[in-house]
Amino acid sequence: MAWWSRKNKATELSSEKRSVPTGLFVKCEGCSATVDSEKIREALRCCPQCGHHFTMPTEERLALLLDEESAEEQDLEITPRDPLGFRDTKSYADRLVALRRHTGQPDAFRSFLAQLDGVPVSFGVFQFEFMGGSMGSVVGEKITRVFERAAAQRIPAIVLSASGGARMQEGILSLMQMAKTSAALQRLRAIGVPYVSVLLHPTTGGVAASFAMLGDVILAEPGAMIGFAGPRVIEQTIRQKLPEGFQRAEFLLKHGIIDSIVPRCELKPRLGQLLRLLRGELPTTPTTAPTVTPPTTSPKSPSEPPVPPQVP
Repeated sequence: MAWWSRKNKATELSSEKRSVPTGLFVKCEGCSATVDSEKIREALRCCPQCGHHFTMPTEERLALLLDEESAEEQDLEITPRDPLGFRDTKSYADRLVALRRHTGQPDAFRSFLAQLDGVPVSFGVFQFEFMGGSMGSVVGEKITRVFERAAAQRIPAIVLSASGGARMQEGILSLMQMAKTSAALQRLRAIGVPYVSVLLHPTTGGVAASFAMLGDVILAEPGAMIGFAGPRVIEQTIRQKLPEGFQRAEFLLKHGIIDSIVPRCELKPRLGQLLRLLRGELPTTPTTAPTVTPPTTSPKSPSEPPVPPQVP
């Protein structure tokens, strides 16, 4: 065999197609960098380069905020039904069965009695993985019970909202939850028990138009979209271009609609501090006045003329 016809097996390309495993890297929506997924998980689902907040699974969020082994889940016996017999491409009842199997949860909201940074709380969190966190009659009932337990036990209430709004498959029954939850919250406020609302990405529709924006203190994660209708719908309605960053947490903070934007890594200590302040547990202050050292002045020489007295 001639030398020019010999094949070097070391330089031959393999016929086997190689690919990067799915989920190994994630493209950041904030800085467009390609980031190792493991590094994002270690950074509490935040981009280690720009701080962009990715969606955080509900179980991880519960582990982040609630004190270890303090959470007692409530209202597990309440499950949604199909009162209207709603059907689009598939029946509402079939959707519920499939979502329960997929998420392992009965509905889009979970409620707890727990401790947060050592403070007893009535705690609720939306499960966005279940129908986009939409609020139906069962979700509204669970939120109402969060406020009622807080009132009965005189402990603060905290709700983390991430929702697309009212659940269309339940029609007017879902819209009624806006009034129901707001009325329960008003009863809680009447007895002076604090409620802290935390807005996650996204918080929209009937949830944003009711209890989510009625907190004694309203916090939000960086970059969270917060509003009633989506920006595309608003632009088509008013036929105007919306300002840059419209309906983002930073825009709402600038216009006084929310109280503070708190990065995910600081949320638990900030909530603990707020709860203590709202309960009247002021930070300790020194009982004695601080010692003030008078300023040192150089003695005047005998040759310097006396300073005349100041006449008021």
